[in-house]
Formats: sequence, structure tokens, C-alpha cells
Amino acid sequence: MGIECALLLAELHEAAFHGGEVWSAASFIDLLSMQGSEVVIALIDNIPAGFILSRTVLDETEILTLAVHPHFRRRGVGRSLVRAILPKGQVFLEVAVCNNPATALYEACGFVKAGLRRGYYRDGSDAQVLVSNAF
Repeated sequence: MGIECALLLAELHEAAFHGGEVWSAASFIDLLSMQGSEVVIALIDNIPAGFILSRTVLDETEILTLAVHPHFRRRGVGRSLVRAILPKGQVFLEVAVCNNPATALYEACGFVKAGLRRGYYRDGSDAQVLVSNAF
């Protein structure tokens, strides 16, 4: 999928992060236009349930965002999306230190803590850096 799905991604992102930092369709167009960017969309009964957006440079992949619509949570969608990109090599991401469900998901997929980025988010909150241990 490419920039043609930017509006869909923005809508899913807003539903998943309602009240938090959401990205616009224009943001997704910019991200999807970057070399090495890729999005995988999960469908349940032909309904978009979630997506993962990543960017690969050489042998390293960064998860830029992962969003699962609230109606489809706790069904393995997030885990399936993460596992879909693990074969790309070493994978890393930042996740809010207060986002315990996301941290638990990534740890269940084999990620380990590799660092902390203080004041990473717009609201000043910190992010922990996680890296896949399959390197």
C-alpha cells in the first residue's frame, strides 16, 4: 500500500490514539513518500482493523507507528502486525513509558529495552527505546 491509503491510516490512527498525538493524512503521505517506508494493513472480514508503518534503512527497521482500532483490540492484530516485519532484520521503536499495553505487546514479541529518550513526545513525556532481540 502507498500514499493512496493515507486517509485510511489517519482515520485508524485517530481512532487508536483518540485524545493523544494523532497524525494527519498529510503526515502519512510524507512518511509513505520516504524511501524504505512500508505499511501493512490488517483486515478482519475485509474491514481495516489496524496497521503498522515501518521504515527500513539497510538492515535496520524502525516501527514508526502501530495502530489497532479499539473494536479489534485483544484479537492478536497488533502481534500479527509486529511479527510481519520482524524478518526485516533488527527492528527498533520508541514507545511512551506510560504505555504499558504497547510495551507488553512488544516484549511478548521479543523486544528488549535499549534506552530512554527524555522529553521525546510533544507533551514532554519520555519514551523508552525497544529493540528486537532477533539480530
